[in-house]
Amino acid sequence: MSVSLVKGQKVSLKKLDGGENLHRLRIGMGWRANEGNESIGGFFRSILGSGSSSNYDLDSSVFLLKNGHLQNNDIVAYYNLNHRTGAVKHMGDNLVGGSGKGNDDEQIVIDLDRLPSDYDKMVFVANIYQAKSRHQHFGIVKNAFIRLVNDDNGKELCRYNLTDDYNGKTAMIFGELYRHNGEFKFNPIGEGTNAGSIGEMANSYR
Repeated sequence: MSVSLVKGQKVSLKKLDGGENLHRLRIGMGWRANEGNESIGGFFRSILGSGSSSNYDLDSSVFLLKNGHLQNNDIVAYYNLNHRTGAVKHMGDNLVGGSGKGNDDEQIVIDLDRLPSDYDKMVFVANIYQAKSRHQHFGIVKNAFIRLVNDDNGKELCRYNLTDDYNGKTAMIFGELYRHNGEFKFNPIGEGTNAGSIGEMANSYR
């Protein structure tokens, strides 16, 4: 049975249903952007035409940290779908997502067995491309969530729905997966920031 998390509720994957023998983890994320009555498609890096105030282009990233710090070659994003270790894979851009019905719009697969032990944390983030110049922000995002799935059997382990007011925020920290005493734990964060790019977000983890 899937666990519904609240902000800051850290949970051990081993103690979740089906997580005892977890080898491959699938991170699913989704959202719906709503400006007026218009639903915007796509979760990460969605592009719906040009010249529209609703043309939101979101870029997703995963930061892999060693001892709490990020190196340049440890970012997995739309421009680098596979981590050099082969342990983390971004499944690519979705240009027609954003249903807001609880379905994944983007997915990231993590092979926990292949992840080197010196990586102690993975942070899942997203930012709006050129948000400041386009006057766009996460305040219009509704029904955003992040969920963890056992990729071997498709069973959802836990889910976190983002419910805070993100008006004016141009980037988002969805959550983090980290090692603690030899086991993986997940921390739902749901924190908006004013970062203007992936690089700017990454700098806070250097």
